[in-house]
Amino acid sequence: MAEKSSNVLDNKYSKKKMLELLVIAIVTIVVWNLPTSAFGIDGLTVVQQRVIAIFVFATLSWLTECIPSWATSLTIITTMCLTISNNALLPFKGEESETFGTLLKSKEIMAAFADPVIMLFLGGFILAIAATKSGLDVLLAKNLIRPFGSKSENVLLGFLLITGLFSMFVSNTATAAMMLTFLTPVFAALPANGKGRIALTLSIPVAANIGGMGTPIGTPPNAIALKVLNDEAGLNMGLGFGEWMAIMFPLTIVILLISWRIILKFFPFTQKTIELEINGKIHHGWRMWVVCLTFIATILLWVIPKDYTGIDANTVAMIPMGVFAVTGVITAKDLKEIDWAVIWMVAGGFALGLGMNGSGLADAAIKSIPFGQWSPLVILFASGLLCYFLSNFISNTATAALLVPILAVVCTGMGDRLSSIGGTPTVLMGIALAASSAMCLPISTPPNAIAYSTGLVKQNDMLKVGLTVGIITMVLGYSLLFAVGKMGLL
Repeated sequence: MAEKSSNVLDNKYSKKKMLELLVIAIVTIVVWNLPTSAFGIDGLTVVQQRVIAIFVFATLSWLTECIPSWATSLTIITTMCLTISNNALLPFKGEESETFGTLLKSKEIMAAFADPVIMLFLGGFILAIAATKSGLDVLLAKNLIRPFGSKSENVLLGFLLITGLFSMFVSNTATAAMMLTFLTPVFAALPANGKGRIALTLSIPVAANIGGMGTPIGTPPNAIALKVLNDEAGLNMGLGFGEWMAIMFPLTIVILLISWRIILKFFPFTQKTIELEINGKIHHGWRMWVVCLTFIATILLWVIPKDYTGIDANTVAMIPMGVFAVTGVITAKDLKEIDWAVIWMVAGGFALGLGMNGSGLADAAIKSIPFGQWSPLVILFASGLLCYFLSNFISNTATAALLVPILAVVCTGMGDRLSSIGGTPTVLMGIALAASSAMCLPISTPPNAIAYSTGLVKQNDMLKVGLTVGIITMVLGYSLLFAVGKMGLL
């Protein structure tokens, strides 16, 4: 009977998703075929209108999740190649003119998946896999937690800081899963009816989400913002890995410390001490040394400015790939563990940005819409709040992929007026920050979902802590970005 009921629910869910996809397809076709005058953009071309239609499809698909987020990104790239590239299907090709527009190069669209920022992310994934495979993660966790002693409050702080540190370089999902595994024996030593278990469980997703802000590879929204800020054909700011960390790392530590006190306020320990023991397999031998030395070298090269090394962060990310492949630390089987769905989602966002800029849609929008008359503060707060709201309900990567290309156009159109709020980086880095701040619900982020799946925390518990930490993060984060921008440090 239970199985039959489950099948009925699955069928209803599938029908709902199919209906949503059908509606989205119809809306996309309507937008695709509207008269160009309906958009209010002077000189809008056929190619640019198709980009708008593809953007509408992406927005609605990511919001409703009628198909997986990575599938939406694949559809974006495929549709762009087939309809607005120089290798498009014949019915979609036309003579380049002021009315039809200019077709994009299919090579450039496909290259969205091999963008240097994608390589940066792959390097992060490879480091994480090598650390887990060698037992470096267990070794670090055991040695990093030891200085915090056995006092319950200090153990909580230790887990917050260690989880946050790991999340700067390792997927926050993998970090959350790993750290919750380490907590399993701790829960057995705590009172079943006490709040200590809730405090420790919630510390993991909070720290994983906040820690991701610290580096460009900490979370996909960071990479999406960095891509636009450093785009040679656009803002070309040359913001490096070390510069990002110089701004966001101190903020991350401060927020983690504040989160510690917030969690303790809501969920105080009844047991004053915890005997902590982290178990896990640590592999000894030359491969461990290879992983350790490569890990240290990669992070140092990321942090040291390019002026002193000659290579940028994206190129540095190739080092662990090459070293681990040659030494056999990483095998073909290990590559299956890379979160390719996230890679595709990021690539889809890059493709959308290429479509807006490469087709001339961004320039046309800047000329036709009076962005210069908009209030910089309204743009800053509205974009941050919108990103925060959406990221609580849909993937923060999808949210950033949607908002960053639009805001890049808006910021360019506003010109020097944004100097009053610290410039374009304040807005775009603010989007990355807002995305990481969204952690109110179990569905908000994978670390939240993992923590909720333990059954030790209720949705209301997560809402209280997530909302409080999120608001404080937004206030402190935007204040910092505003100050740094005004001082001309970006």
